[in-house]
Amino acid sequence: MGSEPQASAYRPDTKIETIAPWLADAVSAAQFPKHTLRFRNDRWAAAVGLDGLSDAEWIAHFGRFEPLARNLPEPLALRYHGHQFRVYNPEIGDGRGFLFAQMRDGEGRLLDLGTKGSGQTPYSRDGDGRLTLKGAVREILATEMLEALGVYTSKTFSVVETGESLWRGDEPSPTRSAVLLRLSHGHIRIGTFQRLLAFQERDHMEQLVGYCLETFPGGAPPGDAPGRDEPAVILMHQVVERLADLAASWMVAGFVHGVLNTDNMNISGESFDYGPWRWLPKWDPRFTAAYFDHAGLYAFGRQPEAVLWNCGQFAVALRMLTETEPLVAALDRFGPLYQEAMCRRFAWRLGVESRGLEADSALIQAAERRMTESGESPDEFFFNHRGARAAPDGDFGQALNGYAPAAATDDPFWSMDTPPGVLIDEVERIWSDIDQRDDWSALHAKIGEIRELGRNLGAAPEFRHS
Repeated sequence: MGSEPQASAYRPDTKIETIAPWLADAVSAAQFPKHTLRFRNDRWAAAVGLDGLSDAEWIAHFGRFEPLARNLPEPLALRYHGHQFRVYNPEIGDGRGFLFAQMRDGEGRLLDLGTKGSGQTPYSRDGDGRLTLKGAVREILATEMLEALGVYTSKTFSVVETGESLWRGDEPSPTRSAVLLRLSHGHIRIGTFQRLLAFQERDHMEQLVGYCLETFPGGAPPGDAPGRDEPAVILMHQVVERLADLAASWMVAGFVHGVLNTDNMNISGESFDYGPWRWLPKWDPRFTAAYFDHAGLYAFGRQPEAVLWNCGQFAVALRMLTETEPLVAALDRFGPLYQEAMCRRFAWRLGVESRGLEADSALIQAAERRMTESGESPDEFFFNHRGARAAPDGDFGQALNGYAPAAATDDPFWSMDTPPGVLIDEVERIWSDIDQRDDWSALHAKIGEIRELGRNLGAAPEFRHS
């Protein structure tokens, strides 16, 4: 069974304040006309000691943004640049969100509470700084499903409907508004480092590397890695390791993020910032989530390439602190690390014991051919063949016959006709119930189904440092 977040006492730790003078701007939240609590994630609130808040206290902190005790005295809008569809943009930063609080969980990790839709900041440009309620509902579904499928993801922590009418070109308008909080393992992006490079802030770059190494601890580079004792090189290796695993986790989940810009790449390796996401209705490497991605730059099958390209931009930024050779050596590890992660995660989701890199890679190739021929979605495929059951004819059946089940499939969950999923048609049905009748029952039922999936899949395998 999947591991539940462990309850912890509230332990504020505003470590960000040590670098905030050159990393962020103090801002204020918008004043909303209405505050209706729509979602509170008590299973993760317990992990940071906030599950005891009453609904009124919850709204005070996460709707009106009254500071939490002994936490940040005012919100911080973070500064960063980024490549957006591979075009460098120095005019971005937190435009409709801010860092609201920091605290430790029961494992000792420093976690951030960050907002989406909390109002305008110095980086809003022409935007209103708001979030649609539909966008908030979509983020709940994305983060819940990704968490169930073993992806290291931000958690939707809170959604408060705010009573404004918003106009959007990609939604029927006017549409309802909301403010969302996400619980994340940091908000330091590749684009954060790119901004320091642009302004040639070497001292701040060194400080940020140190902050990341301390806040997001990881393993040492391989023993033969050049420059392996340099802080910037250590961080480069850790980020490559994390992002190779992240890319593999999306692919095994059948998930299309949609907007893999460098400002959407978290140094912690955590998936976050969900906009035009989709789950695959069938196996199609060309499937694109964002309607504005006309060239298919961030299509499903190109996601590993996109993540590697972003790692390359991180290396460019770190060249301010070290030589090129050790950074390239770290980048060269991405391909092998990605393939190892694909095999590790694929076997886990299929519920079989790994047979090694060569056999597992062949199994994945046969599975992709099987999904292409059958038209099964990844959700259906993994569900139908969980634990090496129902081995079909053909290449995939032959490959699967050599595998032993790693997990039991006798739980009634695995006897359902169809697995839980969040394909776009179901997302739209859930939203229609909310929008037309203010009926939230389908959303809550779906969250329950997804969490049951996560419990039955169990905890995903983690990358092990050599």
